[in-house]
Amino acid sequence: MNQEREKLGSRLGFILLSAGCAIGCGNIWKFPWMTGQYGGGGFVLVYAFCLVLLGLPAMTMEFAIGRAAQASPVKMYQKLERPGQKWHIHGIFALLGNIALMAFYTVVTGWMIYFFVMFLAGKSQGLGFVGMITNPTVNVIYLLVAVAGGFGVLCFDLQGGLERVTKYMMTALFVLMLVLAVHSGLLSGAKEGLSFYLIPDFSKINGSVVVAAMNQAFFTLSVGIGSMAIFGSYIDKDRSLMGESLNVILLDTFVAIMAGFIIFPACYTYNIEPGAGPSLLFDTMATVFNNMAGGRLWGTLFFLFMVFAAFSTELAVFENILACVRELTGFSRPKGCLVCGIGIFLLSLTTALGYSVLHFQPFAEGSAWLDFWDFIVSTNLLPLGAMIFSIFCSYNIGWGWDAFVAEANEGKGLKVQPWMKPIFKYFVPGCVIVLYIYGLITFPWR
Repeated sequence: MNQEREKLGSRLGFILLSAGCAIGCGNIWKFPWMTGQYGGGGFVLVYAFCLVLLGLPAMTMEFAIGRAAQASPVKMYQKLERPGQKWHIHGIFALLGNIALMAFYTVVTGWMIYFFVMFLAGKSQGLGFVGMITNPTVNVIYLLVAVAGGFGVLCFDLQGGLERVTKYMMTALFVLMLVLAVHSGLLSGAKEGLSFYLIPDFSKINGSVVVAAMNQAFFTLSVGIGSMAIFGSYIDKDRSLMGESLNVILLDTFVAIMAGFIIFPACYTYNIEPGAGPSLLFDTMATVFNNMAGGRLWGTLFFLFMVFAAFSTELAVFENILACVRELTGFSRPKGCLVCGIGIFLLSLTTALGYSVLHFQPFAEGSAWLDFWDFIVSTNLLPLGAMIFSIFCSYNIGWGWDAFVAEANEGKGLKVQPWMKPIFKYFVPGCVIVLYIYGLITFPWR
């Protein structure tokens, strides 16, 4: 496109928008059940280390590439690589990664909307996860709501649409989380739940826990597939990027930790298994709310908060896909939204109907389309993408360390220091590839 590139209206808008991309179902749906399945406090501790040692460098590099290139992921490498280099191939995989993410994330967003509507209408008795996912009508209708709602917002200009809506949603999200966390902290099982959640059992930490923590860190931060690079391309150079990355990670971690404060005290109060898996948020929290005083109100608030969280990520990734498509085609925002919306809806039908009409078992028994798309994104494209960003920014065969540091450190705020170079150059790619191979070896294929 030849038109001037859109910009965000404020630093707060950038932080909340980037945090909105990071904050979502990965924090509140996936993080608690993974914490439950991988031993509680030990997983949380390893996850925190992964955020600092892997997530922070990866996000800083992704922001820097986006801001330097002033382009979407599909075009950014072409502006920074040297003639004859092939780094831009990863840009195509980044776009495909965002599309694959939305192939199941939009469906999960629809589930959140459905549970919110049921609680709001007072129809939560008998509401169950299996009954929902095996109902094709419910899945298709709420998928359509999720996709149409997201791209409907993006039809407006960047500041008037995405930035404004995200500011309101994120503010409401933080307030709702604090209220619900305080409420859960007053439950009778709060002490036992918080002990499980916050006190590490080192005997339960093994290679699989570390792999899961790394994949969850990349998933919750949305780094590795250019989701953050696009927002780097929308901001000015008055702030350094490591400081901004740290702000986003702190907000993201706050939401994840608050989710645990909400869920685990409730689990121990009502004798619910914290390692229940993906159904934890839906079946167990619905049971909790249906058996507590004022449960309809608390359930409505909880799933409203989940809708906010899911939409914040959906909007951000939709914007990424839309930006790539517009740069490739020159479409206007409304036309791009229509084309992208139809494409995402049709692809997401695989997940929406995967438990009813379109049965598909890619891995172990019980796996479905959702697991296939999640495997493509979480197990492969996110960690490998972070590794590619690290090599591109740290080595002269790519953009190079000096160019990266000059971009990342421009403006006020926390800077990338010389002593950090081995972390960016050796530790991040080395750690990712080792854990990636270990994860593939131990993956439950059948």
